[in-house]
Amino acid sequence: HQTGHNSGVIHSGIYYKPGSLKAKNCRRGIDLLLKFCNNNGIPYEMCGKLIVATREQEIDQLHDLQKRGVKNGIKGIKYVLQNELKDYEPHVSGVSALYCPETGIVDYNQVCKKLSESIQKDNTIRNNTEVLNISERSDYITISTGKIEFKAKFLINCAGLFSDIITELAGIKRTVRIIPFRGEYYMLKKEARYLVKNLIYPVPDPRYPFLGVHFTRNINGTIEAGPNAVLAWAREGYKKTDVNFYDMLDYLSYKGFWRMAGKYWNTALEEYYRSFFKSAFVASLQKLVPSISKDDIVHKPSGVRAQALSSDGLLVDDFALSNVRKMIHVVNAPSPAATSCLAIGERLAKMYFKSQ
Repeated sequence: HQTGHNSGVIHSGIYYKPGSLKAKNCRRGIDLLLKFCNNNGIPYEMCGKLIVATREQEIDQLHDLQKRGVKNGIKGIKYVLQNELKDYEPHVSGVSALYCPETGIVDYNQVCKKLSESIQKDNTIRNNTEVLNISERSDYITISTGKIEFKAKFLINCAGLFSDIITELAGIKRTVRIIPFRGEYYMLKKEARYLVKNLIYPVPDPRYPFLGVHFTRNINGTIEAGPNAVLAWAREGYKKTDVNFYDMLDYLSYKGFWRMAGKYWNTALEEYYRSFFKSAFVASLQKLVPSISKDDIVHKPSGVRAQALSSDGLLVDDFALSNVRKMIHVVNAPSPAATSCLAIGERLAKMYFKSQ
């Protein structure tokens, strides 16, 4: 799901509020992730990223990002003048940029595979096992599935797109609700890959947790363009035609959803327009790389972001972890959760041992 459909970026932490769980876990996560990759022979590349201001109005935000990155401990961030842009990305267009060297690429499927192999040396991973109910007793927890019941002294919920549902099954009132946003990507054709050397990002809109349409070179040499972010009609709604009425009812009956819709309906319409019209998607890409055309890109599979939404209509910006009795719930862990995965695991272990 999320791991198998993400962009494969090792994020630097430049976007995140200093002192936040995202910032702390991202920075710690890079160190742990690279060590893990080195120990397990997983290829990665710290190729760096260019964050491009395409308008004069974005320059102040670039400077704010640079300050934030320095506070988060990122080394080597460089302000790039307009006449220097071509030294980093020959086909990019902009008025200035930030170059962030502590950004990389990796195949998280390989990371997940190695973690899975390590876990299964002494433990069991059960796929296709739906959790139907969770009941808590004084000395144990019962997890009921359609196949078998499990008894445990402690439960850690890292269910991603279903993390809030699992929380509710455990008898805890949902304070936030997971809203599925589909990230729609295109892939540059082989003959167009010369247009992008590494990673090219726009200056993000501070109102949203999404990073905007960008270019990403994968570790296998392919180039992704995207994502477009639209509301999905199912928690696992990877296709425009994927519809789950139960999932839709769950967020349509939530007052936080309508408050969010009231704030961002115009942006949502723009995203849907870009979703259905390839020319609109290309126009967004051309802000960064003007020479790209409709004939240079083809569709690739989408991913779904599990984004927590509060009842006041605000998208939860930080990781959210809660320890309730004999349970820990990872309620919100969107990007940079892949970069931060081992640091989050480390934090969960500390929370567990502290609760004993």
